[in-house]
Amino acid sequence: MAVYMVTWNLNKERGNYAQARQAFIQHLDRYPNVSDAGLESVRWLSSSATANQISDDLRLKLDLNDRIFVTKLNNGEHQGWLSKNVWEWINARM
Repeated sequence: MAVYMVTWNLNKERGNYAQARQAFIQHLDRYPNVSDAGLESVRWLSSSATANQISDDLRLKLDLNDRIFVTKLNNGEHQGWLSKNVWEWINARM
């Protein structure tokens, strides 16, 4: 399985923003994933699917004016300032 970073932005102008966000997170939570408290709309997830397949799946819960970006992490080619538990989760799957 690979580790992917997923980041998204839901249009807050919609009347049902809270419900839409909850539905999106529940859909995303079908994948093993971890989040960092400092990055509200970013998750790292583990899957054997491709970035295209994950994006297509998650877009089922998005509107046309929302945005999403999915990218695969490569071993030894990522860095950042994240919570220790997030790094442990990522590194255990790389």
